[in-house]
Amino acid sequence: MLTYEQIIKKTITLDEAIRLFGPAFRSENKIVFTNGCFDLLHRGHIYYLSRARELGDLLVVGLNSDASVTLLKGPGRPVNAQEARAEVLGALAFVDYIIVFGEETPLELITRLEPHILVKGGEYIVEDIVGYKEVTSRGGKVETIPMLKGYSSSSIIDRNNP
Repeated sequence: MLTYEQIIKKTITLDEAIRLFGPAFRSENKIVFTNGCFDLLHRGHIYYLSRARELGDLLVVGLNSDASVTLLKGPGRPVNAQEARAEVLGALAFVDYIIVFGEETPLELITRLEPHILVKGGEYIVEDIVGYKEVTSRGGKVETIPMLKGYSSSSIIDRNNP
């Protein structure tokens, strides 16, 4: 079981991640990267993140900052602040590290981190995923994981806020 201190230590900066395992593509561990707002964690996220972790040795999650979520999702979002979202993600055994980013997309994170595998949800067209060119040009892979039907944060919020 993780202690609270261990959960908190899972949230690191991009520079710390690069110091830990260098540009990931050069690491002996197979690094999987995904990102999202995760402002209302639910069963669909558990399914998605656990499947992503199965693809490699370490799962690094890029977490949109509060400002980034508001920019993407509109006023009233995120539902939970980034510190709380990071702590809940960190409590998941299959999430190894969390990096908060403030940009609209995680392109800089992907470019500098150089993961072996980039993962997004099944609703994306692989070639349109942010970072596709950067990952595949180095020999990495981009994968999609089907969404768990009926579980998306936006649909849950819409269903509960007519």
